[in-house]
Amino acid sequence: MIDIETIDTLKQLNIDVQGDVSSPSGFIAGGFHTGLRRKKKDFGWIYSTTEAVATGVYTLNRFKAAPLKLTEDSINSNKTLQAIVVNSANANSCTGEKGTQDALDTQAWVAERLNIDQQNVGVASTGVVGAFLPMDKIYYGTQHVLKEAYNNSQFFNQAILTTDTVTKHIAVQVEIDGKTVTIGGSAKGSGMIHPNMATMLGFITTDANIDANTLDYCLKQTTDQSFNMITVDGDTSTNDMVICMANGLAHNSEINALHPEWHKFVYAFNFVSQYLAKLIAKDGEGATKLVTAKVTGAPNVDEARKIAKSIVSSNLVKTAIHGEDANFGRIVTAIGYASKCIEPEKTNVYLCQVPVLEQGIHLDFDEQLLKERLTEDDIVIETSVGEGKGEAAAYGCDLSYEYVRINASYRT
Repeated sequence: MIDIETIDTLKQLNIDVQGDVSSPSGFIAGGFHTGLRRKKKDFGWIYSTTEAVATGVYTLNRFKAAPLKLTEDSINSNKTLQAIVVNSANANSCTGEKGTQDALDTQAWVAERLNIDQQNVGVASTGVVGAFLPMDKIYYGTQHVLKEAYNNSQFFNQAILTTDTVTKHIAVQVEIDGKTVTIGGSAKGSGMIHPNMATMLGFITTDANIDANTLDYCLKQTTDQSFNMITVDGDTSTNDMVICMANGLAHNSEINALHPEWHKFVYAFNFVSQYLAKLIAKDGEGATKLVTAKVTGAPNVDEARKIAKSIVSSNLVKTAIHGEDANFGRIVTAIGYASKCIEPEKTNVYLCQVPVLEQGIHLDFDEQLLKERLTEDDIVIETSVGEGKGEAAAYGCDLSYEYVRINASYRT
């Protein structure tokens, strides 16, 4: 795991919550309504004015959608991208040879329009599984890429959404080698969210000068602390990926693990990833609360992650949080089956900063105080499970009646 020096690092970041993938130098993003959705924007793009090194992380679902496989192959071949196009409403998943050809056609149309190498175009789709793309509408969308009237990053942030209720984006700046390095991110995700990628698409851009292998290492490590530590409903989708592009236009000396300010870049990169991940968890379908589980004292990081994920994944924990019920027994149960390393007599639990379990034995607590704290939007569950050095945090949400309503009529 990357060792991130956090002392005073946050103070060194210039955080722009209105920023996004267009914030770093040389990146342009936009969006357009092609008719895939009734009224909302449904086709978006990211473009770098110069070729950028690129890397990605992808769903572990065995049914990988055609655009995801195409983009993964392109990045593995070139280690570069210059453009990404995204459509919502239709996942182009489980569509066989036709789906593969449709993704290739999309890639080729964008490359021709931008006059760039076809393999430097990434393609992403999100939406309903098992339907062919209406390629006349996709072609129409590709012919509007980079048209000035639609080059608005907020249009991109809107175009990638499905059941999301809000756009999700952030940008930070940090000084490296006396140069201002910017990292921006935009994401979508609301349902079918679970660790090891989810129904989410994430896009991170930076103008840092960094080589492809170092960028790949950084993305994979930070993903394990962010996008792979969120859950909404325990389902992992066929289209999920996070793509990162770095075009070097900040003109810093090349960043790698030996660079004296490497830790600053990693901290900023991780901040963007965790911020987006938390926004996805908080915007879970029908969710009313963000739930954070913090675990300390585990034998190692892997065990800590198992326990944290178990807490936020538990439907019984999620429904109790939604009902604002201080039923800490559900939390203890989720901890208990998460790992064989749990030592009950060394386990302590805090719910909203109120101690409810000490050394495996329940504590008397002020029910009214805890109920009041459970009405808040952000719920934190903290547990120490031993004397080890492993610690981790996972992010989820409550499970509401609205979640059932949304997913009972997803296609209609």
